Amino acid sequence: MTDDHGFDLLNEVEAFHRRFNIFPSQAAYVAVTLWDAHAHLLDCFDSTPRLAFLSPEPGSGKSRALEIVETLVPQPMVAVNASPAALFRAVSGLEGRPTILFDEIDTVFGPKAGDNEELRGFLNAGHRRSGVTYRCVGDGSNQTVQPFPSYCAVAMAGLGSLPDTILTRSVIIRMRRRAPNERVQPFRQRIHETEGHALRDRLARWAESARPSIENTWPELPEGVTDRPADVWEPLLAIADAAGGTWPVRARAACLELVNAAQEDDEASLGIRLLTDLREAVFCGAERMPTAVILEILNAMDDAPWGDYQGKPLTPRGLSRMLSLYVTGANKPIKPRGIRTSAGFPKGYYAEDLADAWTRYCTPHPQESATSATSATPQVRGHESVAETLPGSATVTRETATHSPGTPA
Repeated sequence: MTDDHGFDLLNEVEAFHRRFNIFPSQAAYVAVTLWDAHAHLLDCFDSTPRLAFLSPEPGSGKSRALEIVETLVPQPMVAVNASPAALFRAVSGLEGRPTILFDEIDTVFGPKAGDNEELRGFLNAGHRRSGVTYRCVGDGSNQTVQPFPSYCAVAMAGLGSLPDTILTRSVIIRMRRRAPNERVQPFRQRIHETEGHALRDRLARWAESARPSIENTWPELPEGVTDRPADVWEPLLAIADAAGGTWPVRARAACLELVNAAQEDDEASLGIRLLTDLREAVFCGAERMPTAVILEILNAMDDAPWGDYQGKPLTPRGLSRMLSLYVTGANKPIKPRGIRTSAGFPKGYYAEDLADAWTRYCTPHPQESATSATSATPQVRGHESVAETLPGSATVTRETATHSPGTPA
């Protein structure tokens, strides 16, 4: 560990962010400060985390956060609508490796942005120190394949989300609009940029003095942080350990908080949405429902992610995989079972298997009320016989007495 100057300097960098940025948690200030510092020491690490400021609505402080980062990192390159070719040539150029700052990233990867697989590949490859982008160089038939180094620090800001392959390589800061009681100092570029640059220069000098204590070291990771999250956080924890003071403890607490939050975003919140939609829009009091009917209803919901789940409509396999993460009241994974009908035994799900998960993860069920929506939903209720033509199958008549021992499980 170096002297305590690193500790004091990171405190000042954090205080600089706090003057102009309202982040959603204390962990976010810690992570962003460490990210600023790590950009000065990329060659010490095997990977560099992407920094992603994301929000569901404009006016949440994302661009301002990126603007403050710009004053603190080496050779910032603001890349709005930059082409992949321009980016990988800039990274591999003789002028030195830039720190790429991508504002309005939703215009690149948003639902109306079109195909940007080349840029996504560049960002993914550049996460690793060994990452390169291969291109043909030359004229006509005299072309050769040339590798262009892609390794560089990248910070992004945008609405919505990002492709999963980028999210898993990122420290994610979920920005939100300031509350009426939250105040920040207005950022005046002509005044405050100079202050940021002074901190940047001090970070650069400290980085050189700290380099021997950071190179070839492997920081201790919090329990449970492995694989891709470990790649993301190892550089930041190494910076915190070199700075000393309270930074090692704060960094590991921030690591756990943000890694867990990212996992909840990816899995739990989507799973809870599925459970809620099954209860409120699909079953609506029914005792059992064929898988084909469940998917027909889910994929037709305009305000839900199921019709475009991972780029295509939710499938029986995808539905089964998501529901198997939850268990029945008997502590067994929720799985499809056979449903007795006059046309055969299609696979489907039973409300009794979902009831425990509904109770644990969904908001309390509102009082039963008659709605036009339930009358329009194909359901399987006790003592009803409903004829339905399921997608890709023959007409199925669902004769629905309550589940009896003769119904296949």
